[in-house]
Amino acid sequence: MDYRDTVLLPRTSFPMRAELPKREPLLLERWRQDHLYEQILEARSSGPRFILHDGPPFANGNAHLGHLLNKTLKDLVLKSRNMMGFFAPYIPGWDCHGLPIEAKVMADLPPEARDPLTIRRECAAYALRYLGIQREQFERLGIFGDWQRPYRTLDPAYEAEVLLLFADLAEKGLVFEGLRPVFWSTGCHTALAEAEVEYQPRTDPAIDVEFPLLPESCREHGLPQDTRLLIWTTTPWTLPANLAVALHPSLPYALYAVGGHHILAAEARAEVLPGLEGAARVRRFPRGEELCGLRYRHPLLARTGSVYAADFVTGDSGTGFVHVAPGHGMEDYLLGQEHGLPPLSPVDDDGRFTQECGIPELVGLTVWEGNARIIALLQAAGLLWSERAHLHDYPHCWRSKTPILFRSVRQWFIRVQSFQPEALRRIDEVEWIPSRARNRIRGAVESRRDWCISRQRTWGIPLPAFYREDGSSLLDPEAIRKLARAVARSGTDLWYATDDATLARQLGLPGGLRKGTDTLDVWIDSGCSHAAVLAPRGEFPADLYLEGSDQHRGWFQSSLLLSVARSGNAPYRTVLTNGFVLDLDGRKLSKMAGARGLSDFVAQYGADTLRLWVASEDYRDDVPFSQEILARISDTYRLLRNAFRILLANLHDFDAARNRVDEEEFPELDRYMADRLRSLVRTAVDGYRRYEFPAVYHALSRFCSTELSAFYIDVLKDRLYCDATESAARRASQTLLHRIAESLFRLAAPLIPFTAEEAWQSLGKSRSVHLELFPEEEAPQNDVAFSDRWERILDLRNRVNEALEISRQAKEIGKSLEAEVDIYSPHFLPADEGLLAEVLLVSRVRLFPSEPVTIQTRRASGRQCARCWKYSEEVGKTDPSHPELCPRCTAVVQARGDTA
Repeated sequence: MDYRDTVLLPRTSFPMRAELPKREPLLLERWRQDHLYEQILEARSSGPRFILHDGPPFANGNAHLGHLLNKTLKDLVLKSRNMMGFFAPYIPGWDCHGLPIEAKVMADLPPEARDPLTIRRECAAYALRYLGIQREQFERLGIFGDWQRPYRTLDPAYEAEVLLLFADLAEKGLVFEGLRPVFWSTGCHTALAEAEVEYQPRTDPAIDVEFPLLPESCREHGLPQDTRLLIWTTTPWTLPANLAVALHPSLPYALYAVGGHHILAAEARAEVLPGLEGAARVRRFPRGEELCGLRYRHPLLARTGSVYAADFVTGDSGTGFVHVAPGHGMEDYLLGQEHGLPPLSPVDDDGRFTQECGIPELVGLTVWEGNARIIALLQAAGLLWSERAHLHDYPHCWRSKTPILFRSVRQWFIRVQSFQPEALRRIDEVEWIPSRARNRIRGAVESRRDWCISRQRTWGIPLPAFYREDGSSLLDPEAIRKLARAVARSGTDLWYATDDATLARQLGLPGGLRKGTDTLDVWIDSGCSHAAVLAPRGEFPADLYLEGSDQHRGWFQSSLLLSVARSGNAPYRTVLTNGFVLDLDGRKLSKMAGARGLSDFVAQYGADTLRLWVASEDYRDDVPFSQEILARISDTYRLLRNAFRILLANLHDFDAARNRVDEEEFPELDRYMADRLRSLVRTAVDGYRRYEFPAVYHALSRFCSTELSAFYIDVLKDRLYCDATESAARRASQTLLHRIAESLFRLAAPLIPFTAEEAWQSLGKSRSVHLELFPEEEAPQNDVAFSDRWERILDLRNRVNEALEISRQAKEIGKSLEAEVDIYSPHFLPADEGLLAEVLLVSRVRLFPSEPVTIQTRRASGRQCARCWKYSEEVGKTDPSHPELCPRCTAVVQARGDTA
């Protein structure tokens, strides 16, 4: 008789071939039709609230791998929190204003169409187009959220909230207009925020210049009449704006005789400065403060200046004397303010010298052209000491990629120093993940002085200032609040569509005013999201902000500063930081021209594979990405899918309501695996709770590959395939397999939501796996003897497998069922022979109490059963009708009524 039809082989419609790019969109459409996100919120409506606030990406291009990392991490947090029972909504957001969008639009807009309203209309259309594209790309990743009602910084209601917050800051006296150095982009003709600055290598001339001291100053300090200060600079173009020289008050300085005159320099630098090596030291000044008050003649202009003490001067580079141009650097500006010096900045918006520079040869030249001309003028005046090329990291505009100028321009500022101590206190109350991020944000806030918030742009929220005929400004909090109410109805276009007199009258301001043309820094827009999104929903402060590490200078900081300035509180309880996605050469993929976009990878690998990659990486550091890495992740995905398939296939005839067996009645092997499952659940849920997603990834993959597929399922095959359908042992195993399947699919749902849903439905479930809770975290059995016993069993399994491999290589056996094993061990009793034969996958085990542990293998005696393939001396002895069967298989076939 052919007994193959009597074997209970596994079967399932769950395919091994995933075809994720084809299957995932079908599930996504079903989720949309079923309003799954809304169902989840309804199911969790009574649970504790957990609010992750979305940092808005710029709506200015296709999504890239940086978005994949960040958006998936957020979804891992929210899906897992929902499955822990939290009410965890997700309101996605987009940053729609600012330079990236305006620059794109202006490049395609003809000059005759560049009126403010046309520019704004085109910018809005551009932003909304890419918002829609990114929304589809993010949703395609299986990210649940309120995609049809996101927050957008261009929405009138949002803009109104920004203006209301701004009015509160103005009322507190925290907003002012001033003339001081800012980051100025000549390429974009606007001031920039610190977060809009990127550093690139650049070579500039570094020069040492002689500044002759005034004769009377030399006499006052007992110096020779021909004494000169030796200053250095890497920005020769700032010399026309020089108004002072700085030294360090505690550094030692010295006077040197060189080439017929005398030079003052820091003693520590004299040995390395060209032309001073070996020069005769005439006099030493132990502390630089002795030289404060020296007066000098400008090397190129009929102007004099003084020497002041400043801690920013160091003895590590240069000459120990730094030329000070208060209009071209913040440290210089602050020193100038201390001593009553104006912020002179004789450079226009294009970076060209104006008449104010006082040197006719320079007027009209760019500052970079001016470098060479100034050096030539110094050479002609006999005051150029030395010149050399200097490679350094120089700030550039992130959009135009042009070098930035530090330039004094009349701008609007927020007085950060007024509330800086409170902001630093709030930082210490927040949980920062990783913990080193606390120092990073503290450093960013501590170094922050006044925040330049005005931008010379059209696309943005207007800075609601008016100007009188004499040029003085008016910033009225009540007028701003009236403006906010009007903006809530009509949007900020009304600022540009309404003439000055009418707008001033509508806002209750006197006549004769001119409205300003600046817009607010876009970091004000996004930094106000806690006021525009969280507060109206009663969700302030958020439980979590999660963004890239660059946001310590950006959104984390702007949100903190605006929230503290207004309410005294941080807008978040926890801040979690992810790194950048880098190629194997360490280059940031989101910034690489020609890099493949997110959609390309989704079309090739499917969303679940990419999400699994995100979960596998330690996202708190920079994350490597390559095709080779994705290939390895694909292998892990196949491993998980195969484990899911094996579980489903072995449950084809199991009805949980009818066939379930209580755990107290489980065979020992199944009780051991039930304990391993409890351990997995605790590890995985704890990993989700602590945002340790790699721990979840490794726990699931290790359980599926090692404990489930390579051990438990392998051992169970005989029981599942060859036992009677209703045997207690078989139903016990299926009970546990069903429990494992339910647990695994739920635990994997945040990581691979499409595959988990597909598997869950194949298990016969009618509602989505994403509406379920995680398995209950039961404590594993606290039975030390039981644990020790199974450690010995598994160790014995490894040793027996090694012995069987030796027998296999010697051609004594083929498959392990062709063997029987004698085991000499003090740890097991004869009653364990059946269990060990099952675990070791051999036909027979004989136990002998003895030390040390010894293993002997041989070819099994008896005949092979034609149905289960085990060897036994009892084959054919039970029923003459089935001469090829062992007693167990004979009984099963007899019960089925099969005949030869």
